[in-house]
Order: sequence, then C-alpha cells, then structure tokens
Amino acid sequence: MILMKDIIREGHKTLTTVAKEVVLPLSGADKKTLVDLLEYVKNSQDPEMVEKYGLRPGVGLAAPQINVSKRMFAVHAPDLDNNLYSFAFVNPVITPVGNNIIYLPGGEGCLSVDRITEGLTPRYETIKVEGLAYDQEHDRLSSVSFTVSGYIAIVFQHEYDHLNGILYVSKLFDHLPNAKPAFEYEIAEEETNE
Repeated sequence: MILMKDIIREGHKTLTTVAKEVVLPLSGADKKTLVDLLEYVKNSQDPEMVEKYGLRPGVGLAAPQINVSKRMFAVHAPDLDNNLYSFAFVNPVITPVGNNIIYLPGGEGCLSVDRITEGLTPRYETIKVEGLAYDQEHDRLSSVSFTVSGYIAIVFQHEYDHLNGILYVSKLFDHLPNAKPAFEYEIAEEETNE
C-alpha cells in the first residue's frame, strides 16, 4: 500500500526525468505498481483511510511520483457530469483536440508539491486519451481510446506531464488572457417579491 512517505517530493530527480516506456507483457512488479497507484487514489478519497493513514487526497498518481520512472499513471475522478474515470494506464498518449486553452480556477495541486503555489496552469480544453488500461480483476490490458473535455482533461494532462518529467509548478502564470476557466460557477440569485 502506498503511503505519503512513499511519494517523492519536488526537487527529486525522478520528477524531472522523462519516464521510460513500459515493456510488455507486464512484469509482476509493473502490475503491482499499477494496482498500488489506483488503490492510493481511491484510498485518498475515503475519509476513514485518510484519517487512519494520513493520506493527502488526490485524483491521480503517476509512477514517477513513487520513484518508478515508467510511463504509468492512475486516475480515479468524476467529470462534471459525474461520469467516473477510473483507470490504471500503461504507455498512455494524450493528443490535444483543438487549440482552446483552459485552467483550473484557484490553481492545481500535486501530491509531490508540499508548498502553497499561486498561479494558473494552461491546459488544453479537449484531449484524446489513448493507451492500455490494466484490469486487475481479469489480469489483462485493454486498449482504450476516448476524448474528454474540461476538468477531467486537466486531471489527465497533469498526470501525463509527470511521465514527461514536468511538474505543474514549472508552468504557472499569473493570468492567462486567452484561456477560460475549466468550469464556471453559477450563483443563483434569489428573487424577492415585495
């Protein structure tokens, strides 16, 4: 089980190194890494596990963050329509669809960054995600390909950056004039009849 002590922090060389392709078929160690990555993200969203083990909540975790420089990451997060994306990816490829840029209002966070950061990270609004997803129940890899937009696209791009040795803190901007927020908050105004 991955704990916070197993997650390397900003300044560690592995976090700025491009990860290697995963050799197929998967080794036992690579299968365990994939299962552990997804397990951590799920556990970190369970209040009891957070309390018991002192986990920081997260929606994704990449192998380089546990000092395994291989192209693997896990995501367990819903999009804004509450569709759950729960994958342990091997050798993923992310391709932008269009040129629209978005950002996460309030900025992004990362389990490998322990400091408060200010600024916005530009991300593509829509991306195509392709790769192999590990299915632990059936012990097999399945080819997957889908397109996502908005918040969930930001999550995938953040994890994918880890595979390329990029931390979000290396691309922070005070403002992004040609970008829009990943989601807009609507404030319902109460009508008053006098």
